[in-house]
Amino acid sequence: MLRRKIDDYIRHYYKTTRNALLVTGARQIGKTYSIRQFGKNFKSFVEINFIEMPEAVQLFKGAKSSDDILFRLSTIAHTPLVKGETLVFFDEVQQCPEIVTAIKFLVEEGSYRYILSGSLLGVELKDLRSEPVGYMGIKDMFPLDFEEFISCTGVNDNVIGALRRAWETRTAVDAFIHGKIMDLFRLYLIVGGMPAAVSKYIETNNLQKVMSIQQDIIRLYKRDIAQYDPDNKLYIEEIFNLIPPELNAKNKRFILKRLNEHAKFERVESSFLWLTNAGVALPVYNVEEPKVPLLLARSRNLFKLFQSDIGLLACQYAEGIQMRIIRGDNDINFGSIYENAVAQELVAHGIAPYYYNNKKRGELDFVIEFDGKVLPIEVKSGKDYETHRALTNIMDCNEYAIPEAVVFGNDNLKMTGRVVYAPVYMAMFLEKNNAAPLYYKVDLSGLADI
Repeated sequence: MLRRKIDDYIRHYYKTTRNALLVTGARQIGKTYSIRQFGKNFKSFVEINFIEMPEAVQLFKGAKSSDDILFRLSTIAHTPLVKGETLVFFDEVQQCPEIVTAIKFLVEEGSYRYILSGSLLGVELKDLRSEPVGYMGIKDMFPLDFEEFISCTGVNDNVIGALRRAWETRTAVDAFIHGKIMDLFRLYLIVGGMPAAVSKYIETNNLQKVMSIQQDIIRLYKRDIAQYDPDNKLYIEEIFNLIPPELNAKNKRFILKRLNEHAKFERVESSFLWLTNAGVALPVYNVEEPKVPLLLARSRNLFKLFQSDIGLLACQYAEGIQMRIIRGDNDINFGSIYENAVAQELVAHGIAPYYYNNKKRGELDFVIEFDGKVLPIEVKSGKDYETHRALTNIMDCNEYAIPEAVVFGNDNLKMTGRVVYAPVYMAMFLEKNNAAPLYYKVDLSGLADI
């Protein structure tokens, strides 16, 4: 059994609200498994999969009220519906958008608890007639991040806690621990975070079998492309296939001319958006200035495109590269692989990554908003990690007044001025701080006397 952060999230969610929850994300990332595990906490667990049970789609389409829906549900449920002690799981809800709209009324009725899941939701449910705001939370799910991966492979919480303290206090990690975690990071570059691949590795330690599973997932993604967007499937699949070579190019920015000599962004934008909305690709947009809020400085048609899972990226490279990556062979360009791993980590933690490129100052691999400020990030896979012209230019610019920057690489943690040089695996500690509530009240005293 894989230990996932979302398991704790789901448990806490259902302790603190009566609302339903929609878990969304790409195919094969473990949504259904985590929900089924949570369902074991209820006396009764009812699962309706709208792909495996197409008759259920038609059944719910004609429902006129919550009582009508519950009556129809009772006719196809394989377990009893116990009032107050049943979790109803609607899976693959992209096939039945009516059930998402109806969740408001089911939650109001209150007899049972509800959880929903689906793939390609960003593609299929764009035109919902009535999104149940206030009655349903939405949680994005991703492949295993690095912290989840090392936890599943046997690293205990004490070690992870020591790594986190080293990051927070800006002190070096014990040399032995650092070496072992770097070994695991290189393994993660190959295995990635797709649950089936991770489970197969834990079970067998056989990278060939892991790669076979990854190839099956890639074939599944390509079938989705053909099935769900037949008008643009050739463009979409070509873009998907171009991700590895584009990232390996000197300029990692996605070059449209490699797709088609006469391609214009407006003509292929929907294809890029399809891959993003389906959760199989991660776009990182260019910003014109490293200033908060970064979203306002975003360039719509300049971006890098990363794989949603680092293991799937490695699988798309030449066969036999796996052991060479694990050994850290010098003749492999690790730059794109490291950058993909960091981009994946940031997105999984709810952080939107951008990159900065300026002819005068140079290019930064990533810039993010962190604790209300801009944090520049460079990712270095070689030994010359203290050489970073663009980062130095940005940090020396008084106009931006950036307090700190991070360079992720292979070596242990150290501080040099305002730059943190940290092991690349410490990207796992860049997380959004959602703990502190934000309160504000306008002082209206004095207005009553006017």
